[in-house]
Amino acid sequence: MRVELAYGRHGLEVELPEQTHVLTSRPVPGLPDERAALRQALRAPIASEPLAARVKPGDKVLVVHSDITRATPNDRILPVLLAELEAAGVARQDITLLNALGTHRPQTEAELRGMLGDAIVDNYRCLQHDAYDDANLVPLGTTSFGHPVRVNRLLVESDLAILTGFIEPHFFAGFSGGPKGVLPALAGAESVLSNHGRAMIAHPKATWGVTEGNPIWEEMREVALMVQPTFLLNVTLNAQKQITGVFAGDLLAAHRAGCEFVRQHAMVPVDEPYDIVITTNSGYPLDQNLYQCVKGMSAARQIVRPGGVIILAGACQDGLPDHGRYAQLLAEGGSPQGVLDLIARPGFAAQDQWQVQIQAQIQLHADVRVYSDGLSDAQIEQALFTPCRNISATVTCLLEQMGPDARICVLPEGPQTIAYVRNGVGE
Repeated sequence: MRVELAYGRHGLEVELPEQTHVLTSRPVPGLPDERAALRQALRAPIASEPLAARVKPGDKVLVVHSDITRATPNDRILPVLLAELEAAGVARQDITLLNALGTHRPQTEAELRGMLGDAIVDNYRCLQHDAYDDANLVPLGTTSFGHPVRVNRLLVESDLAILTGFIEPHFFAGFSGGPKGVLPALAGAESVLSNHGRAMIAHPKATWGVTEGNPIWEEMREVALMVQPTFLLNVTLNAQKQITGVFAGDLLAAHRAGCEFVRQHAMVPVDEPYDIVITTNSGYPLDQNLYQCVKGMSAARQIVRPGGVIILAGACQDGLPDHGRYAQLLAEGGSPQGVLDLIARPGFAAQDQWQVQIQAQIQLHADVRVYSDGLSDAQIEQALFTPCRNISATVTCLLEQMGPDARICVLPEGPQTIAYVRNGVGE
């Protein structure tokens, strides 16, 4: 059978054996009128007054938006939001847009224009968060987990912070969106490190689809509630990146509603694990680098048997990437177990350790092969993976080793679909 994988900007078609199980999220149609749905959500939000009643002329409003590694349709959401703010009397010069980078690299001018549109970049104050800029980070105190927290100064100096983004299952925060718009998105690097620390990542509830009881998400919630007042504008998307739902209003109530909507459509049970799982990282912009593609591997990890094989297809046009410490930590560890031993050293803390920790845990469970036009074999091996240059041929070879009855599954949308073995994650 021929299967279209979400890969880069244009997709990737592969030939797979007929017994392959194709798992996708339940199809949800895009909203017939996205702009109308956005306006309606802002005017009749969840557990909140309408946005227009939350602001007044003279207010300083901060609009927080996702960076280029996320699929949030900023160029479709933000114009509607900004029009509503201005209609409510907020002056354009009193609105600041802030790119919520977390510890990711800043966007170039061209990337910002591609994300937001020329009209926004040319007519609004557009800034980018810097997790390492002490002058623009202010302390909020210490969380119940014992972690001091600093956030971007604009969050506490604004009269209203509007957190925008999209909701999807997340491999250690349960779901994206909601309080993630503050921590890690606008936090200091040390706050990201502590929230994504080794013990937090290793917690059994730090996984797909779990929020309550998940220490990572619960600390994110605690920090987001330290920043007031806020207003949430999150959306959900289908595989075509069409908006399927709009969830606006109170930070927690609106996010909870969005998470339940996603849970119903994106989380799919299977009866038993597979021998081979082919996955993606949902295509562009989510598969821009190998670091991000660990999410797609994690989605496959949920349903592959111990000692099975995961094949990840990711375009990785931005490389490993070169920024951050992802590649450096993998090189220093030298092997999956070596990586876990490295980050277990007393007092060890480094950017990107959470990603290599999850990657190592996956690799100790299953063999991971990587198909990527954006990476050389040497780069793939540098990241401790086995290169794959032909997915169909690799599956054929694996069947010769495992036998013709080996169970095969493909997740064409990657982590947009979270499969789980019944009585396991998500139940």
